[in-house]
Amino acid sequence: SSGSHRSTLDVMLGVYAEEFKSVLHNPRRFLTSTLNLACVVFSALMLWKGLMLYTGSESPIVVVLSGSMEPGFHRGDILFLTLKEQDPFEPGDVSVFSIEGRDIPIVHRIVNVHEEESGRVRILTKGDNNMVDDRGLYNYGQLFIERKNIMGRAQGFLPYAGMVTIWLNDYPWLKYVLLGMMGFFVMIGRD
Repeated sequence: SSGSHRSTLDVMLGVYAEEFKSVLHNPRRFLTSTLNLACVVFSALMLWKGLMLYTGSESPIVVVLSGSMEPGFHRGDILFLTLKEQDPFEPGDVSVFSIEGRDIPIVHRIVNVHEEESGRVRILTKGDNNMVDDRGLYNYGQLFIERKNIMGRAQGFLPYAGMVTIWLNDYPWLKYVLLGMMGFFVMIGRD
């Protein structure tokens, strides 16, 4: 049985290899395929930039990477964010923020907001599943985060839809395999 599966796989790979060779030997088809691939990439970039403008957030879609917000949000949930200048921050808001010097944003709930007369807003956050607030996550000597640290406020979520992102980060080779396959299928795609 495994021999028949192996021969089917060999046949499929042979067909795709021949298809790819024909694309490379036909300059017009190669150029068309390359332009199709560029259209896919640039369409995704335009969609992302459009979402950024519409939501006001530098990162309108994020994936929850840890269990610190359980039971409300689980690892792999996708959050949809907005960041409107006129909306005040309030305790209870689920926010995504970044800490200077760290690459990965954090998804936690706002537990306290201090508005000063000068207009400066100081915010304290905490993960729902954590025993203590986030002061231990902030930079040394930092007791609060400020508006400039907030990337967005959660407006909705899609349960577990971001697990693929987590797998791609946990297994970097998988990212290259998927990108290669997508590029390959766009290149050999028929018009």
